[in-house]
Amino acid sequence: MMAHYLGVDVGSVSTNIVVIDEDANLEESIYIRTQGQPIKAVQECIRMLSFKKKEKWDIKGVGATGSGRQLAGVIVGADVVKNEITAHAIAAQHEIPDVQTVIEIGGQDSKIIILRDGVVTDFAMNTVCAAGTGSFLDQQANRLNIPIEEFGNYALKSTNPVRIAGRCAVFAESDMIHKQQLGYTTEDIVCGLCEALVRNYLNNVGKGKDIRPRIVFQGGVAANAGMKAAFENALGETVYIPKNFGVMGAIGAALLAKEMEVENTKFKGFQISDTDFTADSFECSGCPNHCEVVNIRMEGKVIARWGDRCNRWKSLEENNGVAL
Repeated sequence: MMAHYLGVDVGSVSTNIVVIDEDANLEESIYIRTQGQPIKAVQECIRMLSFKKKEKWDIKGVGATGSGRQLAGVIVGADVVKNEITAHAIAAQHEIPDVQTVIEIGGQDSKIIILRDGVVTDFAMNTVCAAGTGSFLDQQANRLNIPIEEFGNYALKSTNPVRIAGRCAVFAESDMIHKQQLGYTTEDIVCGLCEALVRNYLNNVGKGKDIRPRIVFQGGVAANAGMKAAFENALGETVYIPKNFGVMGAIGAALLAKEMEVENTKFKGFQISDTDFTADSFECSGCPNHCEVVNIRMEGKVIARWGDRCNRWKSLEENNGVAL
């Protein structure tokens, strides 16, 4: 039976799970909204996978990434847990080997990754300003009464893009409303908004970065043709969008698990979709830091803890659940 590898990417907006085979071909992908409940989202993805072809999948390794990677790693039983930078870089390089710049824009944050000769040499993330992220675009599409799927196509129809202040999400929104009141067409406003968000990205996330081709654009916002065109106009270079741009983080996690070549995977199995996982926390009084320590419970039993600065509670597994 062919070996398969699972990749899990848990973010604030979406949760993605993919299955790749031993030749790194994508066999299945699941993309759902996290909706503020990462545990349920991971379980739902696993449940959806279980209705596919699980009897044909011999899972030999599991990788987890994303802002909720620690939690996802505990729930599914990950063999490798890596940050988003590493996961997105390895996925982009796998699909486009000569990539030198990765632009990644997701639901709540954006990042840039600089690669040289297959090695990450620089990166930056923006987790503060919402301008340019998927959630902001969703909001503006709703305000303009445009399906988000059609947002980019409106931008491509523009003949005279409106200049919109894109330095901040609040200013961009108020300026867009002002331009509406002045009678500009929806197409020109949408195109102007895309250009503003690209300026925001390049002036903040990409500031001081040596952006060289090939340039790969991934993350959910890569589905927006207007954003792709705006990046190409601003950079004067062709921007490539991978086939599976929306789940590249999960693909990277799966590829990392494959590289690990573990003999015995920690994968808990597809039955975890029906397992009772809960999370709670307590304040440690062991020192003046008063760390908030998070408990992850499976069927009522604590299986992991994190949040302490001194690792006092992280030693749970090594000490049979007793903190040192």
